Amino acid sequence: MSEKEGTDQGNFRVSSQNTSNPPSERLVDQAVGRRLRDLRRLRGLSLETVAARASLSVGFISQIERGLSSPSLRVLATLADVFEVSIAALFDAAPLESSPEQIVRREHERAELNLWRSGISKQLLSPKGSDGRLNLFLIFLEPGASTGDELYTHDGEEAGVVLEGEMVLTVDSATMTLGKGDSFRFASRRPHRFGNPSDSSRALVLWVNCV
Repeated sequence: MSEKEGTDQGNFRVSSQNTSNPPSERLVDQAVGRRLRDLRRLRGLSLETVAARASLSVGFISQIERGLSSPSLRVLATLADVFEVSIAALFDAAPLESSPEQIVRREHERAELNLWRSGISKQLLSPKGSDGRLNLFLIFLEPGASTGDELYTHDGEEAGVVLEGEMVLTVDSATMTLGKGDSFRFASRRPHRFGNPSDSSRALVLWVNCV
């Protein structure tokens, strides 16, 4: 299903004008947009090709690349599949070409992807690897944060454990509430969504993606 600019469709909320957003949030949108544009150009893909493969409009992809629209986690996962990369590839500002494998990522070196409209932010914990198939994240869910009403899918497998607060996880037709210490695992091609049911407390989840 195509996303439309300036609408609120389940887990996707976007404004066609970002002029009312704080400067820090505009910078987040611009950084994500540049990264997606660089990935598209590196693979020699046109806006039309990416839009067709992702089932999104050309105008919407263009707005994301220019930092005028804020993509949801579902949209980012879809675009990562189109570019044949993990979502972790959208974090770092370093060149996209292969870099030497690292063993350790220091706390101060963590890259962060802030999906500020949905109240979700992800910190990349795993060091840069030679293949990047396994990635470790800390996911912060602000009160009421959610990927939205619409289920989404992407390549790979995921697992994790709730470190703080609660998380509601839906996989296929099953909806489960997970508390501190509860863990999960499922194939990412199974339709899923998640969120924080609390209206006052933040949730923290250690999350693993393998593609």
